Amino acid sequence: MSSAPLRARWALDPEIVFLNHGSFGACPTQVLQAQDELRARLEAEPVRFMVRELEPRLDEARASLASFLDANPEELAFVPNATAGVNTVLRSLHFAPGDELLTTNHEYNASRNALDWVAGRLGAKVVVARLPWPVPTPKAVVEAVLEQVTPRTRLLLIDHISSQTALVLPIQELVRTLRERGVETLVDGAHGPGQVPLSLRELGAGYYTGNCHKWLCAPKSVAFLHVRQDLQAGLKPLSVSHGHNSPRRDRSRFRLDFDWTGTHDPTPALCVPLALQVMGAMLPGGWPALMADNRAKALAARRMLCERLGVAPHCPEEMVGAMVTVSLPEGYPVDPPPPHYLDPLQDRLFHDWKIEVPVIAWPKPPQRHLRVSAQLYNTHSEYQRLTEALEALLR
Repeated sequence: MSSAPLRARWALDPEIVFLNHGSFGACPTQVLQAQDELRARLEAEPVRFMVRELEPRLDEARASLASFLDANPEELAFVPNATAGVNTVLRSLHFAPGDELLTTNHEYNASRNALDWVAGRLGAKVVVARLPWPVPTPKAVVEAVLEQVTPRTRLLLIDHISSQTALVLPIQELVRTLRERGVETLVDGAHGPGQVPLSLRELGAGYYTGNCHKWLCAPKSVAFLHVRQDLQAGLKPLSVSHGHNSPRRDRSRFRLDFDWTGTHDPTPALCVPLALQVMGAMLPGGWPALMADNRAKALAARRMLCERLGVAPHCPEEMVGAMVTVSLPEGYPVDPPPPHYLDPLQDRLFHDWKIEVPVIAWPKPPQRHLRVSAQLYNTHSEYQRLTEALEALLR
């Protein structure tokens, strides 16, 4: 099946070349229609839906997600987004003055802010492993992180796939090696699920949080937090609610705490099973074929962009998922900073060429690169158009 009919499964603006699935994802219309039906049922009788029906519906959704992630459902909780998952773990753990919290210089800004805030309140120290850039091998990443581990290290916070640089980091080896040294890992998997294969049982991380609205293509405002059962005691959601003192014995305290944190719209979480089913049925080979197709498309786009722009790739192909970064050579116009966070070049590409793609200053201005996403609805001609636009701007 070509990408053209696949694009009709989404409600994307046909006038825009959308190469930024990584930022907020995009939900197929079939899933959005199902969400509308759930919302209508909720509003028709809110008490029936929230009190009588919600718990078994959440169990069903969690079981479906656990099967996809190769995880124990009892170790999964739904949260609004990966940032909330990171905050939940960091704000539940206790650190003493002098404890070291390890991360990398590629960590997502929101998660890094949470780490800094928690460390500052408790007197802990944030230690930053500076990864080589460009990255020669996954081994170089492992070595850079392990060099910063000391007897005071209490936790590693690390991206599964870095937001700024789109690197698929070698978390399996890091989780295993640090656990052997008595250090648990909090994996910020905002971009992981659905972009690359993932088995949470095999990974064995203490904590893993991932978005469902990005590469799983569920509605906005649903993510998951996976916590190994031996670490669940004392972990609390950001909103402590009725589950904290519930006398029930038929469900774990972890489940009671996280399944009800106050009135909210539960329909994004309830749509996760359908999103997994819909996306998994778009190609004959299911999810493995989808992830392989997106990765092949991303690598082809990187090869074309690097060749036409005369730049080298940042990392080996084994560290690429469905997103790639490509450096912008010197010479691209740099306008005065805008009153918002978007790079002026990103605005030019959008307004003049109808192309949505992020331009990111990394590792620091004036160095910049593009972060290009590949999803089933994207076509080779769209990456060609991006290349033509960049060449025109450079001229």
